[in-house]
Order: sequence, then C-alpha cells, then structure tokens
Amino acid sequence: MIFVDYYKILGLNKTATPKDIKNAYRKLARKFHPDLNPNDKDAKKNFQQINEANEVLSDPEKRKKYDQYGKEWQHAEQFEQARQYHGQSSGTRGERYSSSQSEGDFSDFFETMFGGASGAGRSRQVKFRGEDYNAEIHLDLIDAYKTYKQTLTVNGKKIRITIPAGIENGQTIKIAGHGGSGINGGPNGDLYITFAIANHPKIKRLGDNLFTTVDLDLYKAVLGGEITIDTLNVKVKLKVKPETQNGSKVKLTGKGFPVYKDEGQYGDLYITYAIKIPTNLTDTQKALFTELSKS
Repeated sequence: MIFVDYYKILGLNKTATPKDIKNAYRKLARKFHPDLNPNDKDAKKNFQQINEANEVLSDPEKRKKYDQYGKEWQHAEQFEQARQYHGQSSGTRGERYSSSQSEGDFSDFFETMFGGASGAGRSRQVKFRGEDYNAEIHLDLIDAYKTYKQTLTVNGKKIRITIPAGIENGQTIKIAGHGGSGINGGPNGDLYITFAIANHPKIKRLGDNLFTTVDLDLYKAVLGGEITIDTLNVKVKLKVKPETQNGSKVKLTGKGFPVYKDEGQYGDLYITYAIKIPTNLTDTQKALFTELSKS
C-alpha cells in the first residue's frame, strides 16, 4: 500500500489544530473543485484526496490511528491483536519467533499474519476486518441543498442514511460497519459513498457560493424598479438601481449554498444582469427612441 501523507495534502504538519484542518480543507476544496478546473484531468482525483485527508484528520479517533500506524491506520485493531498474539506466541513458539525479536521486525510479522502463506494456519486465531464497499449516489443541486434521508440496500439489508445539506460534488462519506462481514468475529468493513451532483440549468455552484444570470429589460435597467428572482428554495424580491449596466453584479449575502455540517451558515448568491434590448418595435416606439437619442 502506498503511503498517503494527509498532512502534506492539506499543507499542514502534525501539530495542526482542528481549526487549522477545517480552514485548510475549505480553502483547498474551493481551489481544486472540479467545476473550477474543467481542463485539469487530475482535478477530480485531487479533490477526492483533499476530502479523504479531511475525513481522516478531522476525526480525532481516526487521526490518532493515522498518526500511530501511518498507511496501516485502517487496520489498527488487527495490528494490536496481531501484536498481542505475537507476544503470547513468542514464549511458546521460540523455534519460529525469537523472544528477542525487535519492534522494527513487527511489520514483517504483520504481513505474515495478514498476507503471507505461513499465516494461513493461524487465520482461525486472528480476527480479520471485512472488506470496504464503495457506492455512488447521484443528486441534483436542489437535493444537495437540504438535509434529507435516503434508504440504501447493502448486503440484502436496508439502511437509512442522513445526507447533510451542503454535500460537495465528488465528496465521499463513510458509513461505519456497513461493508463486508468480518472473518473469525472481526469487525465489518465500512461503506464509502461518493456523491455525484448534477449541474443546475440556471444556477452554478462553486463551493458554498451560487452564481446566476438574470435577464433585465431595458426599461428597468434605465429607470430602476423591482424584480423577483428564483433561488434554489425561495423567490426573492430585488430592487434594481436606475442606470444599471449590462454585466453588472449584485451579491445577496447568505442566500447561497448551505455550509456542510455548519448548521445555519450559508454562502452568498451572486447575480449578473443581462440587459435585453427590445425587439419588434412599432414605428411609434422607434420614433420615441429616435427622439430620445437626439436629446
């Protein structure tokens, strides 16, 4: 197994605080979001690595195992069981394992117990963790906007999961204990679910912020007024300033996407005005515009 340095992925060191980890994840998730890097073929892979690093380092228990066992952190329980078994066996099986065997040799023993041929005879005495499963759930942007529950069938059993509002496209979450069954009484594996979120026809999401373009007729652009726009969950009334220019932008604070696992916090909604020139004018209307141009 190739060792993945989660600290390096997030640009941190082992002394990083939970707040440091949270801030680094948010910054990198926005920077390397696949939607922001459409021409980068590695964008999705990098984004998944960032999510994976955050999933491990933001969880105190997982981080502790990762710091102690490195690439074998997911097998920490088996590692400890194998260590105990090794200690018990060293006194009675001296012909195969010397009691003076150093800690540094334990990784070889670990490989024997979990992958080597000589471990076959002992498999009855060692508990093995079940296989991890991977699944993908497809959502649209409106689904990802709210927290809701969904029922999945895994190993013939139905499980109900809660999908938090603000889930990212490409983000992976873990459902502990719902992977393959353990062997010899070992723990079950985990279920990893990756979310694929479809684009919205009118609203674009980048991180926690939303972006949309709103058509504005020439008369409202010149004279100002009030319009009603659709967001993902409600209609919003918006005042248009007189002499609004084509391409000008307005920010609606707190009207963006929910922040993942940060209840009550939202990004912003950015609106770009696209001024529509009237067509099929009558002769009278053309005369009025002509008169206006002369003034």
